[in-house]
Amino acid sequence: MNKQALMIALVMLTLGAGGGYWYARTVSSSAVSTPAAQLAAERQPLFYRHPMTPGITSPVPAKDAMNMDYIPVYAEDDSGPAGTVKIDPVTVQNIGVRSARAERRVIGHTLRAVGRVDYNEERLTRLNPKTEGWVEKLMVSNTGQQVKRGDALLSLYSPQLVTAQQEYLLALQNRAVLEASPYAELRGNAAQLAEASRGRLALLDMPIEQIHDLERGGKVMKAVQIRSPFDGVVVSVGARPGEYVMPASELYQIADLSRLWVYVDVYENELPWVAVGDAAQMRIKAAPGRVFAGKVTYLYPSVDPQTRTARLRLEFANADGVLKPEMFAEVTLRGGKRIETVAVPSEAIVRSGTRERVFVVRAPGKFEPREVSLGVSADGWTEIKKGLSAGEDVVTSAQFLIDAESTLREAGGKMREQTNNAPEAGLDMSDLEMTSAEITDMDMSDMDMSDMDMSDMGMKIHGPHPAAPGAQQHD
Repeated sequence: MNKQALMIALVMLTLGAGGGYWYARTVSSSAVSTPAAQLAAERQPLFYRHPMTPGITSPVPAKDAMNMDYIPVYAEDDSGPAGTVKIDPVTVQNIGVRSARAERRVIGHTLRAVGRVDYNEERLTRLNPKTEGWVEKLMVSNTGQQVKRGDALLSLYSPQLVTAQQEYLLALQNRAVLEASPYAELRGNAAQLAEASRGRLALLDMPIEQIHDLERGGKVMKAVQIRSPFDGVVVSVGARPGEYVMPASELYQIADLSRLWVYVDVYENELPWVAVGDAAQMRIKAAPGRVFAGKVTYLYPSVDPQTRTARLRLEFANADGVLKPEMFAEVTLRGGKRIETVAVPSEAIVRSGTRERVFVVRAPGKFEPREVSLGVSADGWTEIKKGLSAGEDVVTSAQFLIDAESTLREAGGKMREQTNNAPEAGLDMSDLEMTSAEITDMDMSDMDMSDMDMSDMGMKIHGPHPAAPGAQQHD
C-alpha cells in the first residue's frame, strides 16, 4: 500500500512540474506579444542608407569602407515634405533646440553712424575779380578771420575800372548839360548813357558806396575795394599785396558757418529705412551732453565700390559756432518708416546660397523646412513676405544642425526618386546587369582596380546577396 501511494505521489509530482514548465513557457511566449515587442516588430526599417552618401542603400544591415554602420530608414522618417527631420526628445535637448513664434508686429529702425562735419556748399563763396589789375592792399590777410557783410577785403588797382569811372563822370557831365535842352530825345539819350556807365561799374564789382563817393566827389579813385558778400569766415586767401591778378585768380574763399552739413555713410541694407526729411540727432565730444537736432536733406545716388556704403547729407544749425568743419560726430537717424508685417527673429533664418528658409515646428521633435521670401530687417527681427503665417513656431537655435540633416534627407529622397523613375524615363537598365558567370569570364588582369570606386558604378551585380529594388548594392 505504501509502495502504491509512493508511486502515485511521484506521478503527481512529475505532472505538476510538467504543468508548471508548460505554464511558464506559455506566459513567456505571451510576453513577447506585449505592445513594446509589437512596436519593435512594426518598426522594421525600409532599408539602410550609407552614412555619408544617401544614394547608396542596402536592404540589410551593412558597413561602409570606414567600418561605419549604415543608417536604418523607417517609414515614418519619410512622412511630411521633403527634408522633414524627426529627432527624439533627448537629442533635441542635447543640441539645444529653441523656438520662437512668428508674430505680426510693427518694424521700425534706428540707425547709428559716425558723421563728419563739413562746410555748407550753398553758403561757400569764392571771390574772383571781374577785371585785371594789381593788389594795392589787403584789409583781411588771415585765414579763419571773421568778416561781416560789406567789410572791405582788399583794394585793387585796375586800369579798366579807372577808365570806366572816367566814362561815368563824362556821362554825368553830359547829362547835366543836356538837362536844359529843348529836345527830349537828347535829354533821354544823355540819361541812358549815364545809367549805362553806372551799370558797367556795378558789373565790374565796384562797391555801391564807392560809386556814391564817385558821384558826389566827381574824382576818379585809383583803387577799388573788394568787399565780403555775407557774414562768414575766411577759409583761404589767394592774393598778396602787389600781386597781379586776373579774372581766373581766386582772391578769397569765405564760408558761412551758421548752418553746416554732416556726411554719414550707411550700408546698403539700411537704405530702405532712410528718406529725405527724416529727423537726426548728433552729439560731439566738444560739447558733452548737448544734442544737436537736424534732418536728412539729400541721399547721394551712388554707392562706394570699396566700402559698399551710401552717403547721406544732413544739415544742422550752428548759430553759436560750436560745430566746426572736419569734426567727427555720433549721429542717430530715426527713420520715419514703419512696417506692419509678419516677422521672425533674424537668427531663425537659414541662408544657403540662392534660398532662405526656416524650420517650422510641426510636432515635438518634428521640424519641417520652409522656404520664405524675406523683407527688411531691423532690431533683431526680419520681415517675412511669403511662406510663413503668424502663430507658427520656428527654430531659432541649432537650426544649422537640423539643416544639415534635412539637406541629407532631401538629397537622399531625390536620388531614390530618380532611381525609381529611371525605367519610366525609357532607360533600359538590363543592359547594365551582369551575372556572376560573366564577371568570372572577364579578363581583369590588365585592369587597375586601385582607383575605381565600385559604389559609383551604375550597374548591379547578380550574386548570392539580394539587392533592394531601385538601390545600389554596397559591400
